[in-house]
Amino acid sequence: MHFFLCSLSLNDICFSTSTIPKMMLNIQTQDQSFTYTGCLSQVCFVIIFAVLENFLLTVMAYDRYVAIFHPLSYTTIMNLCLCVLLLLTSLSINTVDALFDTLMILRLSFFTALEIPNFFCELPQIIKLACSDTLIDNIFIYVETCIFAGLPLSGIIFSYIHIVSSILRIPSSEGKHKAFSTCGSHLSVVSLFYGTTFGVYISSAVTDSPGKTAVASVMYTVVPPMLNPFIYSLRNRDMKEAVRKLISRIASLL
Repeated sequence: MHFFLCSLSLNDICFSTSTIPKMMLNIQTQDQSFTYTGCLSQVCFVIIFAVLENFLLTVMAYDRYVAIFHPLSYTTIMNLCLCVLLLLTSLSINTVDALFDTLMILRLSFFTALEIPNFFCELPQIIKLACSDTLIDNIFIYVETCIFAGLPLSGIIFSYIHIVSSILRIPSSEGKHKAFSTCGSHLSVVSLFYGTTFGVYISSAVTDSPGKTAVASVMYTVVPPMLNPFIYSLRNRDMKEAVRKLISRIASLL
């Protein structure tokens, strides 16, 4: 369990680092320029870390499934070799997918100077700016989204259906509470990640405003990595007490 938490934390750092430093530099210097090579690199890294987060959340759901269903043999099933294998397999798939997406952009034709209506380079918006035929590219993105978003989400839902059914069979209320507390943080992180991700696609579908779409895109690259450590630290007793005191102080001021 701690292995995947460390992996998720490291991935969050890399995910936010792939967009925020350049975005902050552009804001500070008022220079909105972006090189073609830099844009391709950013697209590649954003895809790698976004899809890896998706896979990590799925693997962590399976990890909790094993912890609740097979508590006595948990350390045997989820041994270090299996954890490393799952992580490396996910990273390899993500890297191949990101490289394929980058090669897909290289085959497109663009004008010399383009304005990307976003704070960072994002694959769908770059494809929209191409002056060559993008039908195949749009079909590939649709299929890719169904595979790399739909399958992991289905795995998470499937794991939690079995987890909830197992928890409901626990006779004691203390045992139920302990089991639910094991999954609470992960469910919050999953809801945050998929909520912000789906928000991007919904906002781009219902509005033609580039500004609103850009803000929605920043949300899923900044908010989940920023809040994930806080969500998992709420399981710490000292952290809970500190948050409780903070809320009490704010309430007294109001």
